[in-house]
Amino acid sequence: MSEFDREEAIAVLNQIMELELSGVVRYTHYALMVYGYNRIPIVGWMKKNAEESLVHAGRAGELVTLLGGHPSLGIGPLLETHQHDMGDILRESLEHETMARAAYYRLLDIAAGKNVLLEEYARELIVDEELHADEVNKMLRRPGDTEAFQV
Repeated sequence: MSEFDREEAIAVLNQIMELELSGVVRYTHYALMVYGYNRIPIVGWMKKNAEESLVHAGRAGELVTLLGGHPSLGIGPLLETHQHDMGDILRESLEHETMARAAYYRLLDIAAGKNVLLEEYARELIVDEELHADEVNKMLRRPGDTEAFQV
């Protein structure tokens, strides 16, 4: 079995923290840009996602310090497309969730069989991200469509 790479894990955790912080900004912005008949439940859902992203960022930062690293002050990519149709917002959200999920999978690759704490953390957050992406995917489908939306 190969040795656990602490520095690589810290780097990926910092990337996760940055992605999750960009999620806070994205979902807060999206909540402000929702218009139409379904605004109230969608805004609530967006705000819940912003809060969840902040919790996820904090957890990643705590693990950085647990490993002896320094949490990043950076923030992940923020792209203002000026596309505020609900479908556009959801597609951007799905793309963001895909990037976050990929980072958690990278952490799992680093930790698998070498660090139980990080391995279990990565698995838990992968489940969260998969379920969230599924919610967005279903929101992008037309009623009656059963085939998953492709990013």
